[in-house]
Formats: sequence, structure tokens, C-alpha cells
Amino acid sequence: FADIGDIIRGKDLFIGYNEKDQEEKKQLQDSLKNIFKKIHSEVTSGKTNGTNVDKAKARYGSDKGNYYLLREDWWNANRQQVWKAITCDAPEKAEYFRQTCGSGEKGSATKGKCRCPSYKVPTYFDYVPQYLR
Repeated sequence: FADIGDIIRGKDLFIGYNEKDQEEKKQLQDSLKNIFKKIHSEVTSGKTNGTNVDKAKARYGSDKGNYYLLREDWWNANRQQVWKAITCDAPEKAEYFRQTCGSGEKGSATKGKCRCPSYKVPTYFDYVPQYLR
């Protein structure tokens, strides 16, 4: 999950084991750039957010090329949906390896399909730098 976040946000440190890996990574990043270029165009032109065009232009106006800021915001807004998609076919008894639902003494394990009762993503490893994981 954390590696997916790194890839989407353009922060993946993996450069590949060989030329084939490197070419596939380049293809993936080029595809993501094109996807976020389209999202950037739609957001800053008002096609998707209507009344927030000025805010979008102020935030993303200079975010060109790799669209890192937009990619980061997209990940923050959609990480929960990505987790649901990853775990949608997980067995009912599947549990995350740590008690990560809640915090402190109120922490508990995931109850089924690796999901917390509140449907929050049970990990924040996607915000830990890759070299520390």
C-alpha cells in the first residue's frame, strides 16, 4: 500500500533491477504524468470543481511537469478508496499485522478484510519515507 502511494506521488525510490524494470517504471510514470496533466487541466479550468477555480489555479497554477502537489493531494483525498479497492476481495478473517485501529489503549486490530470499523486505512506507512520502511 505504501509503495502504491509512493508511485502515485512520484516518490518511489526503486529504480529497477534491470533495463526492463527501468523501462516499465518510466512507462508507468509517463502514464501517471498524462493522467495528472488531464486532472490538472480539468481542475484549473473549472470542469470538475466549478466554484473553486481560483483556489485551484492558486494552488496548482505552477504545478507543472510531474504535478507533484496535485499527486500528493490526490493521494491524500483517495488513499482510503485505494485501500478499500486493495482489500475488497480479502477474506473476512483477514487482519492487519498490528493493532492499528484507534490509538493508545483504545487501539484494536482490524475486524475483517483488513479494515478498521471506522473504515480508516489501518496504516500510515505511506507517509514514512521509503528508505525507513
